Parts: sequence; C-alpha cells; structure tokens
Amino acid sequence: MSVETPAILETLTLGAHEVLPADGLAEKLREAASQNRPLRVKLGFDPTKPDLHVGHAVVLWALRRFQDAGHQVVLIIGDFTARIGDPTGKQEARPPLSKAEVEANAKTYLAQLGRIIDLDKAEIRRNGEWLEHMAMEEVIRLLGQTTVAQMLQRENFALRHDRGDPIGLHEFLYPLLQGHDSVEIQADIELGGTDQKFNNLMGRQLQANAGQSPQVVMLYPILEGIGTTEKMSKSLGNTIGLTDAPKIMWDKVMCIADRQMPDYFTLASGLPVAEIKRTLHDLAAGALAPRDAKVLLAWAMVKLYHGEESANKLRSGALDTADIPTFDVPEALPLARLLVSLKMAPSTSQARERLKEGAVKLLRRAGDSLTPDRVLQDPNEILPPQDEPWVIQVGKKMAAAQVGAAPASSPS
Repeated sequence: MSVETPAILETLTLGAHEVLPADGLAEKLREAASQNRPLRVKLGFDPTKPDLHVGHAVVLWALRRFQDAGHQVVLIIGDFTARIGDPTGKQEARPPLSKAEVEANAKTYLAQLGRIIDLDKAEIRRNGEWLEHMAMEEVIRLLGQTTVAQMLQRENFALRHDRGDPIGLHEFLYPLLQGHDSVEIQADIELGGTDQKFNNLMGRQLQANAGQSPQVVMLYPILEGIGTTEKMSKSLGNTIGLTDAPKIMWDKVMCIADRQMPDYFTLASGLPVAEIKRTLHDLAAGALAPRDAKVLLAWAMVKLYHGEESANKLRSGALDTADIPTFDVPEALPLARLLVSLKMAPSTSQARERLKEGAVKLLRRAGDSLTPDRVLQDPNEILPPQDEPWVIQVGKKMAAAQVGAAPASSPS
C-alpha cells in the first residue's frame, strides 16, 4: 500500500487533467496510511458497446497504477444504469439498452479489462445489486438530494433546455444513480473522463449527505482519435482497439498526428514516468525525430497489449539477419563513405544529407530480430571492426557491414 510521497503522487496522478479537491489525493493517502488500509478506488462503466479502445484504457491504466501501489480497485459494471442511458456529452437522449444486450457486452468488457487490470485482485460489482431493489420511497429520497436548477447546470442539459429539446426525467436520475454507487461501495477515489465530472461530483455530494467522507474525483482527458480532433470513437472509425492485431495496432499508431504524441505518450504508452518525460523533452528539443518517437510509441503500445516479442518483431520489421545483404568493407570508413559502400546512398553528399535528417539508424540484435539502437548523424563517425557485422538502416533499406581493420589515420 502506497503512502504519500512526491514520487507516488506523481505516478498516481500521471495524465490526470484535474483532481478535486486539489490536495484530496495526498490527504486520502495520509488517512489510509494512518488507518493501515488500502484506498477503495472506483471506476464505473456502462457496457454499451462490445469493444474497448485505447481511449477507454486511459482511466484503466490510471486504475492499474493504484492497484500496483497496493490499493483496492472496485470496478462497477453499470448493468442497471446502462439500461437508462448516460446523457453525458449527448445532445439528445441516448436509447437505453436491453438487459440481454448489456449482459453480452459486459462479458466482452471483462475479458478486455483483464488485459490491463488484475481481475483476481479487483472487486467487481454490478450496480443492479442495489439499484434494482430500491423501493419507491428510497428513489424519492434520492431525488430529493438535488434540484432541477442543479441538474440544468450540466452543460448538455442546459444546451438542450435552451434549444427547447426534450429532456426525459429518467435522464436526471442517471447522475444520481451513478453517485449512489459511490455511497454503496464507500469509495475513497473515483476515476473518470473529463466528461464525467458532473456525475463524479454528484457522488461526493451524496456521500457527504450519507455521512461518509466524500470521494476524491480524478478526471482524465478524452483521447483524440487517430489523426483527428474528434474523441476516439468507433462510430467515427478513428479508434485503436484493445483487441486489434499487433500489426494493425502498430500501423494505426504510426498514423497519429505529430501534435498528438504528447497525449498518447502520457495517456496511452504505459511507459515509466521518467521515460515519458525524457522522450517528450527530446521530442520538443528536436533531439528525437517525430518518426522515431512514433516508432517508440508504437512499440510501447504493442508491448502493452501483445507482449515484448511482438513489439520487437514489428520494430525490427521481423527480419532475421540472414535476410539482410552483407557487404565486406576492407577498412573502417567514415559513415558518409560507408553508406556509399553499402549502396545506401549514391554519393557522400546525399549520405551526409540523410545522416543530418536523422534517417540513418544503427540496429542491434535481439535474438533473431533487430531493434533500433541509436540514430547515426555524424558523417565522420567510424564504426570499428567487430566480430558480427554492423547492421544499418536507411529508411526501409537495411544492410550489414562486415568491417575490416581500422585505417591508420581517420579520414577527414
């Protein structure tokens, strides 16, 4: 179980857009440590579609960080609330699902959640456990804890009200029922997307009314879809699915816009905080080429969902060294001349240009595959003789150089 330290707070708040109240997480960690208990960290989701994508996974990875720190993850399957329909972000009422549709989706959700969350250690609840059996008196008492004016403060309700569009009274029930879930499980923390702010804060209000310590709300950005400014959504065809095959996932990541990389690294890569910071610093400073950063991102995301072996094979092009032409180079040459000898550039001037662009990479062997080692940029650098050939990549072309003895003096 984690305690409050700057490093723990940085890890647990990675990617968070807002923490409410701002010092709430630190206070909850101190409180839990003094009571020698884990925090109860809630994430609720309505199984409205059968497939999850990496946009959904943003909060799931945040949840996993709490789990890895020793806290109790509580997953609420909204089997009851899904039948009402969450009005969040909708400019019209969302059609409710049937019980059979919800159950079918819930099964696939849990299988996909298991790619991120250790389900054996998680507490998995369905809000139908308590919501289906509420008496009318309890529902009325719940409704009495808020006002129509408060509900109309919600952006999408206000917009629809101003336009004169209908708002069903059952839609007002949704945030109350989701908030009541927090009361039932006595949540310390609730995670959600920024679009869930109203619902999550309702949980704080209902917990306070019930005499509980109000939960801390942690909100995470909505991840944009591939190369768009729209949220990731299957209906828009801009998703990266958790169940996408490794090559499909890789190719989709390589299609994201350069401007999206900071968000994807922070919210979806699963890399350690220090490595994310270093990568984004190098990217902003121009020390890391956008394409190389994207390769690292694709490798990290495929590794998350399909394992390191699949990620390494894709990063190396899954080529064995036997598939790469090998050239005997009698003497160690400066890189610009070496590229010409390997037929990877027609002239030393063009070789220098490719080196300057950051298009030349040195590869290293990882079993039968190859993985990028570093970018080569100095045209005068000399690769010394070694037992195994050096493997160099320029764009999509690869060549191996079996270098002989080094020259007596380095060429200029």
